[in-house]
Amino acid sequence: MKTYRIGVIPGDGIGKEVIPEGKKVLEAVGKRFGLKFEFTDFPWGTEYYLSTGEMMPEDGLDTLKSFDAILFGAVGDPKVPDHITLHGLILPIRRGFDQYACERPSYLYAGVPCPLVGKKPGEIDLIVIRENTEGEYAPIGGHVYLGTPEEVAVQTAVFTRRGCERVIRYAFELARKRNKKKLVTSVTKSNAQGFGMVLWDRTFREVARSYPDIQTESLLVDAACMDFVRRPEHFDVVVASNLFGDILTDIGAIISGSMGLAPSANLNPERRFPSMFEPVHGSAPDIYGKGIANPLATILSARMMLDFLGEEEAARLIEGAVRKILAEEKIRTPDLGGKATTKEVGDAVVELISQTQ
Repeated sequence: MKTYRIGVIPGDGIGKEVIPEGKKVLEAVGKRFGLKFEFTDFPWGTEYYLSTGEMMPEDGLDTLKSFDAILFGAVGDPKVPDHITLHGLILPIRRGFDQYACERPSYLYAGVPCPLVGKKPGEIDLIVIRENTEGEYAPIGGHVYLGTPEEVAVQTAVFTRRGCERVIRYAFELARKRNKKKLVTSVTKSNAQGFGMVLWDRTFREVARSYPDIQTESLLVDAACMDFVRRPEHFDVVVASNLFGDILTDIGAIISGSMGLAPSANLNPERRFPSMFEPVHGSAPDIYGKGIANPLATILSARMMLDFLGEEEAARLIEGAVRKILAEEKIRTPDLGGKATTKEVGDAVVELISQTQ
């Protein structure tokens, strides 16, 4: 029996509610395919910070390094400023394990209400590749005259040719693999940000020359946001910086029906370090404790994890179960107009996986 060691960080808020559903779906699919998952849970997050002064231990990366993959819930809590929670936990993991390619797919499933008029199931089918380790989220900057009327804050975005080239090349390879529209769209704001993003644009054009079979286009981020709403069916693979990829994928989730359906994968494509899989939705403190969070984003993130680990058949089984549940429109959480609990949706996925022949 093949065994995978999975480091699990439920984190904050509804992360603690959806991660158990992802784990039990993995266990169910493991029984079908002779796979064993050894989960090790880590209590890192806001509560850990309030008791220790750290979001995770100083040796946290060394602890996680030996795992085959990481399943992450969410980070963020009203008790602690967001920049502390984000920079104390998830961003150090992404950078420390060089998870430079963040895959965030947006797909309109059958049975899911779309806020855009006239969009049919499958018509929205795009994936954003977000540069995940540098750009606007680089922790470079500082304050002068802190707390005075003369205070100055400097925040520096970092763009390197290596960082741009490798994530752009990843996007082109993915467009070939998807074999759909074979279109890669680059998103920047290089008309206003004339250094780092001009480097991005130039690198995009250079990489594109190696992929004559792939169509290309470059959009400014404001135009891209507009087109995500106006004509999302146009897009195939979109590649963007850390900040712009983050913004675009929230739009992609909402036009596909719900943040509760948006999975993601933080990948180290060379597999020198473990990759991390997480729902896009965040900790949602407003609904935490009510048991109504949609677990499907976490379950679909687990599907992405299996696919990356080479368990494609098991990944397809999870995808098929999610599609069936959504298409039947019977068991769904309130974000999709239903009354089911988090646990009931997870149980329904497990039942389908167990019954499928």
